[in-house]
Amino acid sequence: MISRTAEVVRNTAETQIRVAINLDGTGETRFETGVPFLEHMLDQIARHGLIDLDITAVGDLAIDAHHTVEDIGITLGMAFAEAVGDKRGIRRYGHSYVPLDEALSRVVVDFSGRPGLIYEVDYRRGQIGGFDVDLFGEFFRGFVNHARLTLHIDSLRGQNAHHIAETVFKAFGRALRMALEVDDRMGGVIPSTKGSL
Repeated sequence: MISRTAEVVRNTAETQIRVAINLDGTGETRFETGVPFLEHMLDQIARHGLIDLDITAVGDLAIDAHHTVEDIGITLGMAFAEAVGDKRGIRRYGHSYVPLDEALSRVVVDFSGRPGLIYEVDYRRGQIGGFDVDLFGEFFRGFVNHARLTLHIDSLRGQNAHHIAETVFKAFGRALRMALEVDDRMGGVIPSTKGSL
C-alpha cells in the first residue's frame, strides 16, 4: 500500500504553520499551536479518525486567534489533499452521527475534488474556555477549500457549547475515517460515476 502521508509548511505575514499527517495512523498527536481548545478538538479528529497529526503554529495571538485557526485549517487541508493523492481505491464518502449527553451532530463528507461547505452549528454562547466559537467555521472553510472536498456539518441538538463542539469534531474524524478507508473491492479505481472526480 502506498504511504498516505504528507508534510506541509505554510508561512504568511501573520502565521507560520507546519502540519504532518499520516492518514493510516493510530491517532497519535503532537500540537504546539498556542490555542488549547483548538488542540482539544484536533485531538478528536486524530483519535476518532485514526489519523496521526503533528501541528505546530506560530501566529499573531496577541491580536486574536483568527489567523492562526484559519491558517491551521488551510494547511491541514493542503496536507490532506497531498496525502490522499488521486483518491484511488478509497470509499470517497463518509458520514457519522455522534452524541455526547444532550448534544448530537451529523457530519457527511465527499472527497469530490470540489470544495463546498454547509456548516449549520448554533452555539448557545460565543466562547468556550476563551475560544471564539465563530473560528470553527473559519477552520472548516479553510480546510474544505484546500482539501477540495464537500463537507456538511449539522448540529442536530444540544445545549452545552462544549458538548456541541466535541460532537462536531468527533463526527468529523469518524466521517473522514470512513471516506478515506481503502476498499479492496474498488480494485484501485478512482471512485466516481463519470470516470473522474
